[in-house]
Amino acid sequence: MSKLFGIAGVQMAVVPRDAEATVKKMYDSVHQISLNFPWVDMIVFHELAVPGLVQFVPMEQPNEWRKDAEPIPGPLSDALCDMARRHRKWLIPGSMYELDGDKLYNTALAISPQGEIVSKYRKMFPWLPIEAGTEPGTEFCVFDVPDVGRFGLSICYDSWFPETVRTLAWMGADVIIHPTMTPTSDRQLELVLNQANAIFNQCYFVDINGVGPWGGGRSMIVDPEGRVLQKAGERETILTEIIDLDNVKKAREFGSLGLCQLWKQLKDRPQPFPIYQNGIESGKIYEGLGDLKFHHRLVVE
Repeated sequence: MSKLFGIAGVQMAVVPRDAEATVKKMYDSVHQISLNFPWVDMIVFHELAVPGLVQFVPMEQPNEWRKDAEPIPGPLSDALCDMARRHRKWLIPGSMYELDGDKLYNTALAISPQGEIVSKYRKMFPWLPIEAGTEPGTEFCVFDVPDVGRFGLSICYDSWFPETVRTLAWMGADVIIHPTMTPTSDRQLELVLNQANAIFNQCYFVDINGVGPWGGGRSMIVDPEGRVLQKAGERETILTEIIDLDNVKKAREFGSLGLCQLWKQLKDRPQPFPIYQNGIESGKIYEGLGDLKFHHRLVVE
C-alpha cells in the first residue's frame, strides 16, 4: 500500500516584529487549511516566521536578536503546540530564536498532532555575518511519522553544505523539511540546490521560503528523482501536495529514472573518502585561503 501523506507549505509575509500577531496569522492559515484541505497531514512555515522577523540586526545593536528569543518550551512554543493539537496536524512552524542559558540558536520544531514537541533542530550553519551571534547546532534531526516514514529537518543555509542533507538521508530520512528565509539574489541558486539535494539523496525536499521585505518566495516541493512538483511565485501562497513515500523506496531500490542506484553503489565503495578520513581542514583548497572573517567599512555620521 502506498504511504500517502499530505503536506501544505505556507509561503507568507510575517507581521513585522510582532510575534503575537504573526502567530495569530499562522493560526488562521492552519485553520483555513484544516477546513479546506482536510487531507493535509503536515503544515510547514518558513524560517524565523515565529518572531515576525523581517529585518537584519543593526550593527550598533548586536544583541537585537535576543529580544525575539525565548527558551523552548516557552510561551511561543506552547502556543504553537496548542495550534497543532487543536487542528490535529503535524506542524513545522518554520524556526524561531531559542535562548538556552546565554546561548542563542535558530531552532526548528516538529510538533505532533497531539501538540507535543517530538523533535528540535538547531541550525548548523548560521548565515554569516548576519547570524554571527547565533550558536551553530551540533545534532542532526530526524523524526518518525508513524506508519508513514522518517522526516529530517534542515534550515536555510544548511542546504549549501551537502554533508548536512546527506547525513539526514543516511539516517533514514525519506523527506527533508527545509524552512528558509532568503530575500537575496542567491535564491535562484537555492532552487538548483533544492533539486540537487533531492537527486543526490533520492528523497523528497520541501523548501518553504517567506515573502515580503526579507523573503523572495519561490518555495518548492521536489520529488526523489528531482522533479519539481510545485514552485510558488513571489506572493503569499499555500502549496498543497500529496507525496507518496513509496517513491523514495522505488528510487533507492531501482535507481533514479530506473538508472542510478546511488546509495547501493555508495555502500559498496571499498575506499573511504579522504575529505572525511583526513579532516576537511587538511584539504589543498585551503592553502592561501583566508580565515572566515568579514570586513566592515561603514561610516556612521
